Amino acid sequence: MNYGIRKMKESEYGLLADFLYDAIFVPEGTEAPLREIISRPELQVYIADFGRHRGDHCLGAYVSDEIVGAVWVRIMNDYGHIDDDTPSFAISVHKEYRGQGIGTALMRAMLELLKEEGFKQVSLAVQKENYALKMYKGLGFETVNENEEEYIMVCRL
Repeated sequence: MNYGIRKMKESEYGLLADFLYDAIFVPEGTEAPLREIISRPELQVYIADFGRHRGDHCLGAYVSDEIVGAVWVRIMNDYGHIDDDTPSFAISVHKEYRGQGIGTALMRAMLELLKEEGFKQVSLAVQKENYALKMYKGLGFETVNENEEEYIMVCRL
């Protein structure tokens, strides 16, 4: 698969709503929620006014001129919140492009960018059934907390 990764342009941030919806983990045999779910405050925290806050960074994966995946971070009080100095991850790759290494490449690129920016660690929340858990562990994320449904993970940079 021929793809490239670059910083997303501010004019492309509107696509994050679509990627946010696609990032919602839907367990097998479960019906996907209505798209309106992303208007909830606990999900809007990932995209509202993106690019205007400290720690907002976004990378996109491109095939030809199409954005097929995105990884973005911001310091926010989300499901994976650790502290006010630690950015939290969100990532999504269009279904037809999954399983081809694009998500891992996006994550690695973002980890490198955040290290260059001087961040000490990053966090994320992942449901225990999510297939991406293996990828996160392979990238150095470690579980620091958990509840019935998900792990809170941190990667030290």
